[in-house]
Amino acid sequence: MSTTSARILIADDQPDVLRALRLLFKGEGIACVAVSTPEQALERLRAEAFDAALIDLNYRRDTTSGAEGLELLAALRKLDAELPVVVMTAWGSIDIAVQAMQVGAADFIEKPWDNRRLINVLDAQLKLARSRRREQRLDAENRLLRGDDGEPFIAQAPSMQPVLELLRRVAPSDANVLILGENGAGKGVLARQLHRWSRRRAQTMISVNMGGIAASVFESEMFGHTRGAFTDAKSDRIGRFELADGGTLFLDEIANIPAEQQPKLLRVLEDGELERLGSSRTIKLDVRVVSATNAELPTEVAAGRFRKDLLYRLNTVEIHLPPLRERREDIAAMTNDLLARFAKRYQRDRLRLAPSALRALEHWHWPGNVRELAHVVERAVLMASSSLIEQVDVAPTSGSTAMLAVTTSGGALNLEKSEQSLIRQGLAQCEGNVQRTAKLLGLSRGALYRRLEKYGLGV
Repeated sequence: MSTTSARILIADDQPDVLRALRLLFKGEGIACVAVSTPEQALERLRAEAFDAALIDLNYRRDTTSGAEGLELLAALRKLDAELPVVVMTAWGSIDIAVQAMQVGAADFIEKPWDNRRLINVLDAQLKLARSRRREQRLDAENRLLRGDDGEPFIAQAPSMQPVLELLRRVAPSDANVLILGENGAGKGVLARQLHRWSRRRAQTMISVNMGGIAASVFESEMFGHTRGAFTDAKSDRIGRFELADGGTLFLDEIANIPAEQQPKLLRVLEDGELERLGSSRTIKLDVRVVSATNAELPTEVAAGRFRKDLLYRLNTVEIHLPPLRERREDIAAMTNDLLARFAKRYQRDRLRLAPSALRALEHWHWPGNVRELAHVVERAVLMASSSLIEQVDVAPTSGSTAMLAVTTSGGALNLEKSEQSLIRQGLAQCEGNVQRTAKLLGLSRGALYRRLEKYGLGV
């Protein structure tokens, strides 16, 4: 952030000083808000967000001690611990400068000031503040992004070409994107590729599992809170939206957001601004939202479980990600990549896959999609007795949904017959319970019902 894109809060009780600073900042293209008392400064900071503050140390109580300014400095820091505050006074001394730094001042300017030095000091503090925020966001991203080992985006299958084309067209824009696909199909990987191809790629991408956030802490997690906002709020907290400011926010499992929280999310998406819990101060944001779900959202809307206006805000563009069984041409490349990564993780060098093992992987139905493939390959790396991973090493296990064997009466593989066989086995295993069967197969209930109707499989 340069000074030309910053908003500065100025506090000084001398009208001629405020006038001179306004003229200086206007000439530099810097937006500023000027106030003449400590009370006004605190009031403006509570109501608005600023990138830095420039405050006098002496006001009406006295003109030499700097005590009133030090009190203001402490109060500003309490309101916003990350705000860079530069102090100035006509009665400068080493003692006052030291006290100001101890209270939390970022730098010290004596009156009369040198214009160029003042601008340089503010510019330096703004850059430092931006660097700190960047580090915080990167730390948060490392904590919040689940399972991202830097996996490549593999999309060689013909069924993935329309997805790639749409991704290339949409990524450079700021349009909100809704990614649809089955559980484990790689929606998170697609979202990260969208971010990498966007103009925001140098900024942070924050990923949130909406199904993992309890309704009682939703506002705190998403929008942040101030100290004392509730019983356990021991300090200020930045929410996910603020962490993603300037970058991308990925809302996974968006259909799981509680109904009572949907209006709050809708407001932020519509207005591009929020207030932390416990604060009336409005924070403007620049966030691109990418969301994902395996649910049939129109069905959820019709059932009253998901707001139609929220869906419209999320799905400016929809991307449908095919399941792994519809992109079998990608299985070999995915398997080789997974094999290399897991071999490195578990220090098993020179592992390779037997052709028969790869053929078996390419022909399985994969109800658990890419996530299941990763599970099978990881297990094979751990359990292989030699450097060659054989077909037996990638055989289905009780811990994998691939345990539903894909066979036909003649032993030959056929996609539709295999799918019917899997559904029958799943229904039998779940005693005819459609919801449990859908979960076992990695399908939504609607998708399973369509297949039941297609194959004439009544329950």
